[in-house]
Amino acid sequence: MRDTPRPEGTLGDIGPRPPQLRPGRALAHTTGASGSGSPHRSDSRPPQTPRGARPSDPDGRLGTTPPVPGRPTSLFLFLGLPALLFALITWQVEADGPLVRVDERASRALIRPDGVSEFLADLGNVQVAVPVLAAVLLHVARRARLTGTDRWWLPATAAAVLMALVPALVVPLKELTDRPGTSAVPPGTGYYPSGHTATAAVAYGAATLLLLPWLRSAYARRELVIACVVVNAAVGLGLIRRGYHWPLDVVASWCLGAVLLVSLWLFLSRSSRRTSAGTPSRRTGPS
Repeated sequence: MRDTPRPEGTLGDIGPRPPQLRPGRALAHTTGASGSGSPHRSDSRPPQTPRGARPSDPDGRLGTTPPVPGRPTSLFLFLGLPALLFALITWQVEADGPLVRVDERASRALIRPDGVSEFLADLGNVQVAVPVLAAVLLHVARRARLTGTDRWWLPATAAAVLMALVPALVVPLKELTDRPGTSAVPPGTGYYPSGHTATAAVAYGAATLLLLPWLRSAYARRELVIACVVVNAAVGLGLIRRGYHWPLDVVASWCLGAVLLVSLWLFLSRSSRRTSAGTPSRRTGPS
């Protein structure tokens, strides 16, 4: 009886050969297999490697694979950087450093007293800025209470406390630095930092932070932020052109206001997260 050669790959072939992929088998561990997405796993999960394809934390919290632009970087830019700049300016003013010489030359070139500069500077008066903030506080607190928001009083109270901190911080700094004014004001000291600039920055800035969550349109939110920046820039320009303050007085107060407003924003954000994680609110959104 003649032996006929059998084809390779049959059950009777037990010779030592590399394993062969059969066309009828599911290729669960091959790249691009259905339900795989990974050359190392048969499920949809990423490989368990130190640098696997894990999505980065959007907040950039510690523990994500660097570099991730997140919360520590944002805190430094919006909180740490203004604080460092404020400390640098205060040191230069107190020590009568070279930055003060540049500031004085810039002030002499920028002083142009007129009615427009007077009007812009007046926007930083307590009699103007604080009533604007008070009206926003009442409006936001009323809307939050009517919509059943938990701790509806907290944002308005926090903003009011922040506004009260402005003179508590500015007045001691004025006495500490004892800086004289420009040639456009009567002789005297205590012009650093600018109280008008700090008042405007915190009053209009806090009002903006409180109103933003109640605006549904992204366009409206953007326009409100732009208006806040423009108003504060106009106040600083008016104070400098009128000669009420040196440019460094205004810049330092902007830095101080930025630190206070970022602190308020962090506090409100944390309070909002705690409220949403606790008892569900009856609030359904602004009308």
